Amino acid sequence: MNPTVKNWIATSNYDLRTAEAMLKAGRYLYVVFMCHLALEKMLKAILANSFPDSTPPKIHSLVRLYKKAGLALPENFMEFVEQLDNVSIVTRYPEDLSTLSREFNQARAREVLGETRKLLKWLKQSMSEKS
Repeated sequence: MNPTVKNWIATSNYDLRTAEAMLKAGRYLYVVFMCHLALEKMLKAILANSFPDSTPPKIHSLVRLYKKAGLALPENFMEFVEQLDNVSIVTRYPEDLSTLSREFNQARAREVLGETRKLLKWLKQSMSEKS
């Protein structure tokens, strides 16, 4: 496997472990933020694997990335990616921390982390099938 692809996967795994640590620490907004980042990096790994002669785009939109990768996500994953994309900006730049903290409580953060794990597993399988 290409070293660039390996690095994207390694950093995605690192970010997922950081999300898990943030859940244990009760830093729920950061769980969501790190889940988004883990998925973003895995999608960039897929792009780097599919297009080894080009650098993945420096964008954060999961929707744009999976479309660039030509992935046909199952409907439940598409909905999750769209939702996560919508909260990405507000978790990066919260205007009202207390409201956002109520919305992304422990239960919601745990749910986002669980869905992220499932999607990462699907993305890894998808990449191995293309290789």
